[in-house]
Amino acid sequence: MTKPTFDMEAALKALREGQDLTGKDGILTPLIKQLTEAAMKAELEEHLANEEAPNRKNGKSSKTIKGPTGSFELDTPRDRSGTFEPQLVKKNQTHLTDELERKILALFALGNSYQDIRGHIADLYGVELSNGTINAVTDKLLPELQAWRERDLEAIYPIVWLDAIHYKIKENGRYVSKAIYTILGLNIEGKKELLGLYLSDQEGAHHWLSVLTDLNNRGLKDILIACVDGLKGFPEAIETIYPDTEIQHCIIHQIRNSMKYVASKNQKAFMSDLKCVYKATTLNAAEIALDDLEAKWGDKYPMVIQSWRSKWPTLSTYFKYPDYVQKAIYTTNAVEAVHRQFRKLTKTKGGFPNENSLLKLLYAGILKATERWTHPIQNWNLTLSQLTIHFPDRLDKYISL
Repeated sequence: MTKPTFDMEAALKALREGQDLTGKDGILTPLIKQLTEAAMKAELEEHLANEEAPNRKNGKSSKTIKGPTGSFELDTPRDRSGTFEPQLVKKNQTHLTDELERKILALFALGNSYQDIRGHIADLYGVELSNGTINAVTDKLLPELQAWRERDLEAIYPIVWLDAIHYKIKENGRYVSKAIYTILGLNIEGKKELLGLYLSDQEGAHHWLSVLTDLNNRGLKDILIACVDGLKGFPEAIETIYPDTEIQHCIIHQIRNSMKYVASKNQKAFMSDLKCVYKATTLNAAEIALDDLEAKWGDKYPMVIQSWRSKWPTLSTYFKYPDYVQKAIYTTNAVEAVHRQFRKLTKTKGGFPNENSLLKLLYAGILKATERWTHPIQNWNLTLSQLTIHFPDRLDKYISL
């Protein structure tokens, strides 16, 4: 008995009546089924023609296939000897193409929950997915993530920003706070590159030391300027691995920490005077403004002034550079922008069942974010020229003129 072929007239009628092309009961699903089965039949005939031992057709087997236009029952031809291996739809394959997986990963990379992903896939393709299936698809990111975390790095990154972000992860039946260490580098071409993600129980100088050691082992031998937050002991950790690196403490972190100790009634006036320090045009003007700040507020807020004094060598690094270099290094805004993207992905999640569930989501977000990192940062040629003047012996060998 001859099977009915795809009914074009019926399909056009359904289309005029507003029936969907794809998804559940999609118009194109029977056509995809017909074409797939015809192609597999041709595969079997070619296989039989090339077989040396006697062999022949041996009926068909049926399985459910999830395709881009919807699910359908596919009749797969068999041979008597069992040597036929279909190439279009392999024996254990349940998806016609990897389009569904790409769509799942794309939705996952936008921060969609598994429930939302299930709904989107059902609307688009008429395919019902379980959380286990989605988890299996997203778990395919883990080997790729591991390879990315172990990849070789360039020998020099002129500017590197380092910061941490915290998440709740389930451990031994309860949720604990853990730090994700994010290292963002600027390569010799002025393009951003995320160098790594590291997870620890808490943010601390000791763990930063192991992070920096790993960067060094992966090939990063020199950093000209490292922009960091106010973590105690952080500069010492950097100096241990990269002794010639200039440290720039983040001005914004320092301001935030300072204002915690200033009474609300004095914050506006204090901030106005503090601006004269970090907005000064020269180092000398900044130091005069710091003296004035201490003279006015030192008796009331000695701990705040002492903090600025003790960190001044690393807070004031940026004053030696022109304004276009200062904008790049005086805060950790560049890496905090990455953290803002992370928060968008994770904002609907109070915690994560394990470390991998967090890391694979952040990695998916990284892949999405780095699609835009194709051009050098603003004024990079001017910045590189300045850095070449300040670090001639360390940069010249990496720059081809």
